[in-house]
Amino acid sequence: MILFLCIASIVLAESPHGSEFSIECNVCHTPDSWKVNTTQTRFNHNKTEFPLTGVHKTVDCRSCHVDLDFSKAKTDCSSCHADVHQQTVGRDCERCHTTNSWLVKNSTQIHQQSRFPLVGPHALVDCNSCHRSLSQLRFETMGIECIDCHREQYVSAPNHVSGNYSRECLDCHTINSKIWTSTVGFSHEFFPLTQGHTNLECAQCHGTVHKKVSPDCNGCHQKDYLATTNPSHSLAKFSTQCTNCHSTIQGWKPASFDHNNLTSFPLTGGHISVDCISCHANGFAGTPTTCVSCHLKDYNATTNPGHAAAKFSQECTSCHTEITWKPSTFNHTSTGFPLTGGHIGVDCISCHANGFAGTPTTCVSCHLKDYNATTNPAHASAKFSTDCLTCHNQSTWTTSTFKHDAQYFPIYSGRHRGQWTTCDQCHTNATNFAVFSCLTCHEHNKSETDSNHRGVGGYSYNSTNCLSCHPRG
Repeated sequence: MILFLCIASIVLAESPHGSEFSIECNVCHTPDSWKVNTTQTRFNHNKTEFPLTGVHKTVDCRSCHVDLDFSKAKTDCSSCHADVHQQTVGRDCERCHTTNSWLVKNSTQIHQQSRFPLVGPHALVDCNSCHRSLSQLRFETMGIECIDCHREQYVSAPNHVSGNYSRECLDCHTINSKIWTSTVGFSHEFFPLTQGHTNLECAQCHGTVHKKVSPDCNGCHQKDYLATTNPSHSLAKFSTQCTNCHSTIQGWKPASFDHNNLTSFPLTGGHISVDCISCHANGFAGTPTTCVSCHLKDYNATTNPGHAAAKFSQECTSCHTEITWKPSTFNHTSTGFPLTGGHIGVDCISCHANGFAGTPTTCVSCHLKDYNATTNPAHASAKFSTDCLTCHNQSTWTTSTFKHDAQYFPIYSGRHRGQWTTCDQCHTNATNFAVFSCLTCHEHNKSETDSNHRGVGGYSYNSTNCLSCHPRG
């Protein structure tokens, strides 16, 4: 009974390895002894949060587990290993070291993952050149700007300090070059050096102190601008933006100003070969683009027809093209009064003697003299309509297209032939020839006429009813 209680007390006692340790005792211990034989134990440390690799496989358990409560064992390197780098590279030893050896064989590869990858000659430089305290195994944080390591070269280089050169060495030098004198890494993209600019010495533009230079052509080429006489750029007030006409080809020629794309006035037709100064005598800025601004003399000098006297439009393109002044190509149809028939060959001044704006389009505005002079029949005394198209067309005045006998009432044939003298004998309203009177000539006693028409349906004693029953007289 006493033996059973002892065994029970041992079984029920708390494990010395901690309350969270749930592995069966016989995994590590035997009935013969509590002492653990590490060569025979079935405990697999790799199933824990800290697998044993490399040298850790041969280390005595108590080197890490100084306490039987295994949960108290630390897993970070610094808990077992002193930081010889004195916290200059962080506490994560595995960034550089492995569990096989403290020696670092891939330091260059490791460095590529840092904020300063080793490129070009930097990959061949001895670590001590930059990490001065490497002999003490310290890797202090270093600046990664070129000037942080190369200040001596910057100060000793010609003109760098006096010219206030950029301290970003890569602006002019390349990291792949083994010598500083090479500037193949310098990018002049902000002002591409092409053609005539290609072989210039830097000092020609930047001076000996590397001064800042304006990218405007005139900044360097004002003397060339002022000295040019064919044509004189300054007198003609040419733009100082040389690229409007020139390229960077050495010698400035050929000049090729693109008037069609760089201005709102494309040069076509007769304008193509005109000398620039003809239009730009007062300079190039604000040159007017209206025809008359250059061709007023041509307008005033034209006599056939006299443009000024006839008050022709000063918009030359209304009648002319840019290819030639003659023949003019004015399309009269665009005015709303097409020229047809007898109007086709009429001289413009015949209708537009008072100018071209507001010219009336009624026939009588031009043909009143013809109207008044006509005697067969006499239009004025007969008080004919002044709307000529009532009887005439634009192809010819005679014969007129008005046919009284065929269209309305026979007055030149039948019983009325020779019975009238003037139109107003029947057409009593001079302003309206639709009004007529039969009773002017055929005045009868109304009572007698009424008696003769007794029993006639629709009869009424008036001219309209007379015509309705007696359309041929």
